[in-house]
Amino acid sequence: MPGQHLPVLLKEVIDNLQPQTGQNFIDCTLGGGGHAQAILDQTAPDGRLLAIELDSQTLLKTKQALKKYQDRITFIHGNFSELKQIHHEWFSLYKINGILLDLGFSSLELEDSHRGFSFLADEPLDMRYDTRQSLTAMEIVNTWPFEKLNKVIQEYGQERLAHEITKQIVNTRLNQKITKTKTLVGLILLAFRNKLGSKKEIPWIGGLHPATKTFQALRLAVNDEISNLEKVLPQAVGILQPKGRLAVISFHSLEDKLVKEFINREARDCFCPPEIPICQCGHSASLKKITKKPVTPSEAEIKKNHRSRSAKLRVAAALN
Repeated sequence: MPGQHLPVLLKEVIDNLQPQTGQNFIDCTLGGGGHAQAILDQTAPDGRLLAIELDSQTLLKTKQALKKYQDRITFIHGNFSELKQIHHEWFSLYKINGILLDLGFSSLELEDSHRGFSFLADEPLDMRYDTRQSLTAMEIVNTWPFEKLNKVIQEYGQERLAHEITKQIVNTRLNQKITKTKTLVGLILLAFRNKLGSKKEIPWIGGLHPATKTFQALRLAVNDEISNLEKVLPQAVGILQPKGRLAVISFHSLEDKLVKEFINREARDCFCPPEIPICQCGHSASLKKITKKPVTPSEAEIKKNHRSRSAKLRVAAALN
């Protein structure tokens, strides 16, 4: 596969999207290009792909890695939350047979960006996929009020020590600006040590490093990932051809819940309560569930790629 990126649930994605010769697809989250390459191989010789990527560095690397497919790919540096507009401007000539959203972030972003996605290296607290935007993790940790910062760490990170971590951050920023990942990790570890009464440098309480959830929360907040997901799902349904498939891989329980509820809602005809005998809402189903339960990685895949462990794939087909 292109680069060093290992595409998650690759076989399962291809089995469920069922790409055929001459069909056209949209990869809303190009990343390292593993899923894109597999789709292009299945749709050869004339199937086309619209590939959207928010991170310009990742796009440049993956564009080079997929050079042999360049005649069949339209590369777009953009946000999938604007899918309808991107499709209209760049790909409207083609009927769309499938759309993929892989909500994990590429290994390229984690290891090579120097933007503070990883707590294992000392880097600037940036965390932007798109460096054209102004909001950074540094701004969040240094300027957001206690209540707002605490809510982000608690809800997006599902961190049970959110209050203690936020308190350490807010108290520290009174005297110094928090600019690097190492400083933030130190504050998180201090909050854990104080709460657990531990003297260990890294007070492990389970399988995850104590900084994992806070970094995840900040990344989600910086890139407005939950809101963007809410925006793209109905756009995707509107673009798909009848029987065209939507596949979404999520890594966070909030994302998976959102996708699950969207598919469940759009697979129903009427939302009216039982006491109303005649439908008043006028809603008709736009999707059919393909996966009744989320598809998860095999033990073999998790062993090969530990980052895949929390992945969940949900698939639905367009009715209209």
